[in-house]
Amino acid sequence: MATRGTSTNIIVGAAQLFTASKILTDDQVPAFSGGDYYADTLEAYTPTGTDASFRNVGYTMNGLELVFQPDFGEVQVDQVLDVAKLYKQGMQVNLNTAFAEATLENLLFSLAGQSEDLTTATGITTLSLSAGDIGECPVERGLVAVGPGTGDCDPDDPIERVYVAYRALSIENVTVSAKRDEPTMFEVSFRLLPSDTQVGSYGKIVDRALSYDNTTP
Repeated sequence: MATRGTSTNIIVGAAQLFTASKILTDDQVPAFSGGDYYADTLEAYTPTGTDASFRNVGYTMNGLELVFQPDFGEVQVDQVLDVAKLYKQGMQVNLNTAFAEATLENLLFSLAGQSEDLTTATGITTLSLSAGDIGECPVERGLVAVGPGTGDCDPDDPIERVYVAYRALSIENVTVSAKRDEPTMFEVSFRLLPSDTQVGSYGKIVDRALSYDNTTP
């Protein structure tokens, strides 16, 4: 009798989202550590030199949504009522989520603000709401998310899925609210851009078995 399907390939569960302090390349992504969840590896990671640092954004709402939007051109000919050929002429990738922890650090990231816009003194954290200057380059940062992968339900050999985005830029409106019956959270949409070093690559998705000591992220 043919197998109807594999239930362990059904993925259910939230991902943890980490922001990088800068644009990522492959050598800026921390290596896996055998037996350790990658979220723990990122939490404990200490950058050296010009390496990127990582920060856990904390709780999120409505999960993590990765949207691929290809754009196809059409070739029409006289002899066919429909198009005779499609060709790919563009691509857009977005990552959508909502930050449930309404910290100023998360708001800065949601607004694609400059790091110097956020200042900290004793007992005081201030976010400067700057419009920026004409010609100012938008702030791009890397993103890493860690969630359950296919086969993750096996307690003897858990699998996690790691999402890496090399360049992410917040492009949508961000609303800050204080309401009696709703939590304050920041809904944010990140436009992913292809890497300069890995030409055409937005990042990668890795299904990783924790029992396998593979150091390549």
